[in-house]
Amino acid sequence: MYKTSNFSSNSLQPRMLVNRFSCTLSNQRVRIGHSTKVPRNVNMEKLQHGYLFPEIERHELLHLKKYPHANVIDLGIGDTTKPLPAIVTSSMVDFVHGLSTAEGYKGYGPEQGEKALRKAIAHKVYKDLGIKPSEVFVSDGAQCDISRLQLLMGPNLKIAVQDPSFPAYIDSSVIIGHAGKFVDRIGKYENIEYMTCGPQTDFFPDLHTTSRAQLIFFCSPNNPTGHAATRKQLQQLVDFAKVNGSIIIYDSAYSAYITDGSPKSIYEIPGAREVAIEVSSFSKFAGFTGVRLGWTVVPEELLYSNGFPVLHDFNRIVCTCFNGASNISQAGGLACLSPEGLNAVQSLVDYYMENARILVTALTSLGLTVYGGKNAPYVWVRFPGSKSWDVFAEILENTHIITIPGSGFGPGGEGYIRISAFGQRDSIIEASERLKYLLY
Repeated sequence: MYKTSNFSSNSLQPRMLVNRFSCTLSNQRVRIGHSTKVPRNVNMEKLQHGYLFPEIERHELLHLKKYPHANVIDLGIGDTTKPLPAIVTSSMVDFVHGLSTAEGYKGYGPEQGEKALRKAIAHKVYKDLGIKPSEVFVSDGAQCDISRLQLLMGPNLKIAVQDPSFPAYIDSSVIIGHAGKFVDRIGKYENIEYMTCGPQTDFFPDLHTTSRAQLIFFCSPNNPTGHAATRKQLQQLVDFAKVNGSIIIYDSAYSAYITDGSPKSIYEIPGAREVAIEVSSFSKFAGFTGVRLGWTVVPEELLYSNGFPVLHDFNRIVCTCFNGASNISQAGGLACLSPEGLNAVQSLVDYYMENARILVTALTSLGLTVYGGKNAPYVWVRFPGSKSWDVFAEILENTHIITIPGSGFGPGGEGYIRISAFGQRDSIIEASERLKYLLY
């Protein structure tokens, strides 16, 4: 099936890595010595292995230790690689310089975010969808907001997730106490509804066979498959939530990559304001993976079963657990949403989507079944009859390319590999050639 090879092109340098072994320690590891009388959180004991992405970095570090001169191409975790637009960085620099003056200094800002940025998100991102600035909560990123929403909702709720999907939905659900016991035989938690979203269901769950869940985590475009839900599909999801009295936590972090007219926000769907919270981010469309900036929208119409507005409780969570996003980051975010900034960040999106096209073309030419790459910067590749981690290991060993095993995104990802298009163009082209040489 595979050819072996040794790639060592000097033009491709491995990126700087941060050792995060501490995130991947076994749940069963016990140290001998003095112990306190504080019991371990039982939910932490239910987590399976390490969190996916630090686990991938662990494999990468081990590979570099084995091959210290290898030129590794990282198409795994999905970290952006293009420099930030000058208009964005200059706005942040100006703000920083202002901090050294009496007139420009600012300390704590509103926990919910600066008014100008909340207004820009409401009016520029959501345009005619009726989102109010008061419904927008600026944060340090979508993943952090997912955990804050878990804290908001509390433990012991039945949740539903796409399968496959972003692993933070499940891991945060385990930590907060939603998941129940892990069933080794099927590789699932007993209290989580895994909604199959593969090619056999057009990457959308069969809601007729989906049991009621109080919280529904839904990502579109989906990470890892790259599928963007259609308007008809999202209307079905909203209707399903209304009938069952559920709340949708909708992750639109990759919405800027949608090209086929699919909805970029759940609030494009009639009735969504009564059943959905939307989480989004500057990370992937503006390159803010290190700058850290995101937002969550909680509509006024979204109510608990007793009629109390969810927005009020989320505001309390934010004020209690968060001091607000960095005002420097917010200055950059505001610049992103200016007319010049929007044009600049769109060029980043176009760049990564061209990378995706190159990868899709190369992998399709090998006769592989390839999904994604049209509405998201991820390519979802099927390897029938193979285990995802085995394919990941063989690709890494023989091409020095980091990918992500599909099973890391849930049982529905077994037999797939996710390849990220977040890379420099020369690395994407080189990776395509290495994969052509290796596969079949």
